[in-house]
Amino acid sequence: MRVEHTPIDGLLVLHLDLHADNRGWFKENWQREKMVAAGLPDFQPVQNNVSFNATRGATRGLHAEPWDKLVSVAAGRVFGAWVDVRAGSATFGETFTLEIDAAVAVFVPYGVANGFQALEDGTAYSYLVNAHWHAGANYTMVNLDLIDWPLPPTEVSAKDMAHPALSAIEPMPARKVLVTGANGQLGRALHRPLAAAGFDAEYATRAEFDITNPPARDWSTYWAIINCAAYNNVNGAEENRAAAWAVNALAPAKLAAIATAHNLTLVHVSTDYIFGNAPAATAWTETDTPAPLNFYGASKAAGEAAATVAPKHYAIRTSWVFGDGNNFVRTMAQLAKRGADPAVIHDQRGRPTFAEDLAGGIVHLLKTKAEYGIYNLSNSGDPVGRDEIAMATFTAMGQDPAAVHPVTTAQYQEMAGPEAPRPQESTLDLSKIEATGFSPMHWRAAIALYTDLYDI
Repeated sequence: MRVEHTPIDGLLVLHLDLHADNRGWFKENWQREKMVAAGLPDFQPVQNNVSFNATRGATRGLHAEPWDKLVSVAAGRVFGAWVDVRAGSATFGETFTLEIDAAVAVFVPYGVANGFQALEDGTAYSYLVNAHWHAGANYTMVNLDLIDWPLPPTEVSAKDMAHPALSAIEPMPARKVLVTGANGQLGRALHRPLAAAGFDAEYATRAEFDITNPPARDWSTYWAIINCAAYNNVNGAEENRAAAWAVNALAPAKLAAIATAHNLTLVHVSTDYIFGNAPAATAWTETDTPAPLNFYGASKAAGEAAATVAPKHYAIRTSWVFGDGNNFVRTMAQLAKRGADPAVIHDQRGRPTFAEDLAGGIVHLLKTKAEYGIYNLSNSGDPVGRDEIAMATFTAMGQDPAAVHPVTTAQYQEMAGPEAPRPQESTLDLSKIEATGFSPMHWRAAIALYTDLYDI
């Protein structure tokens, strides 16, 4: 078996291994492991349809539906025809035709109009699809006259005869990325890189999409979910455990179930707080076992585990995020502006993460179709205590870093009151994400850029 590309982006021709003898023939019409290894998308079909055509010349199409399909014949031969009607596609309007016999199948991606003409009497045309048919789906049809058919078309339905010309159609909208928690630092930072990558995105606030009770959607119009929503109040999670568990643990399980049922890619953001105080030789890796110190970390560890149940997932472990919103770096910058001399903990070590870098790394994984799994993603550079991050922020604000006074966690809690325990080591090993071709910015440069970009 081999896979052949066509002039239409994503439309693939499969040359199947046909085993023939005096009885007839046998073929593996769909063999997930072999076909995915050969380059076919893992499109996870859920429905099989067969169109029987009694006489040669019978012609059907051209129909584009919001799902992928794998077309072939079980008997006879057809002349297949396809046209790209996807909005924004680089190959929009491109056509492709091919004769399909028993040894040929064609993978037709979402939004590519599909049609065929029977070349023999008694032709059985089969197609696997990865979404259940429903009348309310978004369909785009185009006129059969676009194709030079080998036989005069016969048995054409009234509906197919009435389809508009290519110039008059409403193109099939591109599948979208759903971003939850759109008002958070990461949700806001995702706008630019998603648009630059050419991804259509829908940004949903909690009021618009509560992940603890996901509202109904036509999921066939989406291809990915980026879950930026979280219960991030570390101290508050100790008191309000039910709320933290609902958002951080149970909700990702619900999103994973949706992603699994509808063949979506799930991106879920996890945290360094899933780890404890066990000494790391250099930094935490993706294979290290979580051992959270507080309830927030426990709820995030559970949510991460739930998210990874989705076959197509990226679980992103990050640390100390700063961006457009309230965060540690912003607080330090505001204190610097006021001429304050804060006491800052020095015995909690790690690297901060600029939300712009976090967003860029997520989009990089999606665009490059990197291997699914868990990835660490923070800024690069030397691991430091929070006091050095505060000093770098004071410097970026043009203030004396000596105004920052390093203290231990115990000393800080004597002054500010008890807090939920935090990991002493939060440094994340970045080797895996860097191996995909993404190089996060040095955290010192990121802080300088942040204080320059944002009105603090």
